[in-house]
Amino acid sequence: MSTTPADKEPRAVREIRINPIVPSESVLVATARSMRPRKAEDPAPRDTRSHVDTCPFCRGNEDQTPPELLRVPADGEWRIRIVENLYPVLGSDPAPRGLSFGLQQAIDGYGRHEVIVDHAKHGIGIHEMDDSHLHLLFSTYQSRMRALYDMDARLRYVLVFKNFGPAAGASMAHTHSQIIATPVVPQNVHDEVTHSQQYYQKHHHCIFCTLIDEALTFETTIYDRESGEVVRQINVGQYVVERSERFIAIKPFASRYEWEVHILPLKHEASYLDADEADMADLARLFRRTMARLDAVIGGAQYNFFLHTRPRSNDYPGSEASYHWHLEICPRTSIPTGFELGSGLFVNTVSPEEAAESLRKVSLPD
Repeated sequence: MSTTPADKEPRAVREIRINPIVPSESVLVATARSMRPRKAEDPAPRDTRSHVDTCPFCRGNEDQTPPELLRVPADGEWRIRIVENLYPVLGSDPAPRGLSFGLQQAIDGYGRHEVIVDHAKHGIGIHEMDDSHLHLLFSTYQSRMRALYDMDARLRYVLVFKNFGPAAGASMAHTHSQIIATPVVPQNVHDEVTHSQQYYQKHHHCIFCTLIDEALTFETTIYDRESGEVVRQINVGQYVVERSERFIAIKPFASRYEWEVHILPLKHEASYLDADEADMADLARLFRRTMARLDAVIGGAQYNFFLHTRPRSNDYPGSEASYHWHLEICPRTSIPTGFELGSGLFVNTVSPEEAAESLRKVSLPD
């Protein structure tokens, strides 16, 4: 998208953009930074073999993993397995206990850490899985989240996430996701929930629903006060990457990562646990297509994705009206710099508007 009149070169974008969901978080969009000389990022190493004899996650090597917690289906050859993490960040033995000394405070690392083996094929990409398998995977996420909440009332939040590539934190080549249940609500989730509650109290509308409405209906042109030049044209659908009957994939206006995409249900829904099977089927298709678009534009990129959903209802009364669950996809195409670590301000070198347009242009089989 050109942000200036057609007879002029597109200007470099340098803007500090405020995250509308959590206003205390900001992103610096600085497209001129993409022109600086630097070594091209290597794509994530990918082992495309279907089966590896020495891989503990491959079918036939089930005895090489920690205890199996769930297999899907329960009988016959499995398509998805859940096992305990061999090196858990949280343990299930001690009950959570608060500790404090002076200004220092801590609580015991109580919780659960499990691995979800996404697929029996060792090197299959997430965008290469068929819709029926992704439907099963999203349903498995949901059922395991529900089971963890049901088995222990002390667990305050269950997070499902996937790391792909060393830069994203992955240590195993076989496709897998993870699930961690914690005795506290993560700060970023807490901030999303509380800020969305504040917006709802003021406007009586879900802020996520408002963002979706704006993405589908809002159009305007912004001019520079002094020169009269067009600064930005915000077009209907400018940030929409993909849309289905029940879901939408949006490029955030204040994207932390160059190719970050969020997927949200079109209808208001606070908890992922409330999604039905029709939701799961539609989500699977839109998610696969979104990941295929990302692969086509930045093939081999390392990435994380994670699910944010409403915590236990008694933690945040009324949040069922103000919060909106969503899936965040964050490709890792750059490494945070000292400025980003020191300031807390993410630097994005690709205009979110240009990134969304590039992703939309990808031609996919229907």
